[in-house]
Amino acid sequence: MPHTPSPTEHLDQLVHAALARATGSLSPAAALLAWLDWSTHLAASPGRQIALAQLACTQTAALAHYLRDCLLAGPGDARALVLPPAQDRRFAAAAWQTWPFNLLQQSFLLTQQWWDAATHGIAGVESHHERMVAFWARQWLDAFSPGNQLATNPLVLQRTAAEAGANLVRGAEYLTADLLALASGQPPAAQGFTVGQNLATTPGQVVLRNRVMELIQYRPATARVHPEPVLIVPAWIMKYYILDLSPHNSLIKHLVAQGHTVFCISWKNPGAAERDLGMDDYLAEGFHAALDAVGAIVPRRRVHATGYCLGGTLLAIAAAAMARDGDARLASASLFAAQTDFSEPGELGLFIDESQVSLLEAQMAETGYLRASQMAGAFQMLRSYDLLWSRLVSNYLLGNRSATNDLMAWNADATRMPARMHAQYLRRLFLDDDLSEGRYPVAGRPVSLGDLTLPIFMVGTTTDHVAPWRSVHKLHFLSPAEITFVLTSGGHNAGIVNPPGPDSHRSYQILTRAAGGTYLGPADWQAAAATVPGSWWPAWQQWLAAHSGAPVPPPRLGTAAYPPLADAPGTYVLEK
Repeated sequence: MPHTPSPTEHLDQLVHAALARATGSLSPAAALLAWLDWSTHLAASPGRQIALAQLACTQTAALAHYLRDCLLAGPGDARALVLPPAQDRRFAAAAWQTWPFNLLQQSFLLTQQWWDAATHGIAGVESHHERMVAFWARQWLDAFSPGNQLATNPLVLQRTAAEAGANLVRGAEYLTADLLALASGQPPAAQGFTVGQNLATTPGQVVLRNRVMELIQYRPATARVHPEPVLIVPAWIMKYYILDLSPHNSLIKHLVAQGHTVFCISWKNPGAAERDLGMDDYLAEGFHAALDAVGAIVPRRRVHATGYCLGGTLLAIAAAAMARDGDARLASASLFAAQTDFSEPGELGLFIDESQVSLLEAQMAETGYLRASQMAGAFQMLRSYDLLWSRLVSNYLLGNRSATNDLMAWNADATRMPARMHAQYLRRLFLDDDLSEGRYPVAGRPVSLGDLTLPIFMVGTTTDHVAPWRSVHKLHFLSPAEITFVLTSGGHNAGIVNPPGPDSHRSYQILTRAAGGTYLGPADWQAAAATVPGSWWPAWQQWLAAHSGAPVPPPRLGTAAYPPLADAPGTYVLEK
């Protein structure tokens, strides 16, 4: 049963919730502790202080020589002092190599280099605090990047001169419209995209609805189908139709077209009434209720279960419990960008510690759920250039308004998470890492990923900030199962929404570790895995077919016990 706070505990919750609202759901105590840890140990390290002072002097002298070379030889002939990281595109345009902007960008990169040295390798600093200080130093520096300022961005100045300032007028209009939308609590309109019209259009029927989810069964598109159905478990942090976007990039449509019987969970968008739903409820009334329905509609067939993000973590928990209990209804498990070991969660772990989680818990206790906007800020900071600064410059300084695509429309279709479930997820998995260490309980008994022996197909993405691929890869030493692992280009979303086509610029690596085979760490795996151009979707579909029986006539939509209730995409996906 949920804990009922005492009056004094309730007072603390109110204060903490007010603090969370004032700080954008970020814990000031966590940031302060990190800063104190770093600054105290730096203050006690005179040798390191001398080394940093020497670095600053060296950089200043080098910048002075660079200025001299620019004045004497011309900016195009002066050799750059420091090059940006390969993934940093801020100063890629030729205009940044002209005077005086070349000096500005070189000065900025040198400052960035100095702060990187200053925030790493200080003896005695706790590793989590070191990462936090380095992260916040980067955020502070990025805010003052010359590329983000009107007067110091050559591309903006060129556009302003060419358009006599019209770009700034448009930018002011866009800014006003966006601020009004933000004040009203409404995201920018996803113009041209409507769920059920040009998004989530694969034909099907809702065959089950409960307080947690709707289950959609998709209409077959072939005369014969693989006998084992596919059950997709998306994350409840997102609406399911990221896997059924437009017809040309719908993974669900692709599977149906290849002769698979496909079922997909569509999670309810919870509100205050669902505040006490926990992980056990999502397991019982989500995955297991869906699996029961699939088994009734397609009887005597094992199921290819597929999980994406948190849905993959839930699937791993469920599959481990089924293996523990001798339940053999699963034919295979496919996990897309899904972590099972949370000891190294990547940069997302910067926002998950005891101080941060307790602050979120207080705020969720007041509202009953976690809003999408409370998560969006953290994700934006993890990719501040791509998701924040480049868009601000493009929209408000250059006066560009890029057209919305289907993935952007989906991303604006926000969801919430129940307070109890989200707190359990953060504590049991992120903070305590109970699943990988064999402590996570299902039905009162712990489960072990070491019990997983069914064939597993896993996908990691190279630039994933939510589920870093090296963390996803860790299932290799947690389970003895046959694991086919794919590492594809792209991020957490775009790497998964990766349709095949002649114009695909993507590639992936793939390697199968036999059941009970030797463990390869991430670096060794990358060196051994073959690289294949294009989308990984066909490889997964062929893997599913290889683990399936001979084709049979397709099943009916629903049964007497699970009658069709509504056309796909159902009603839960439309809830705001």
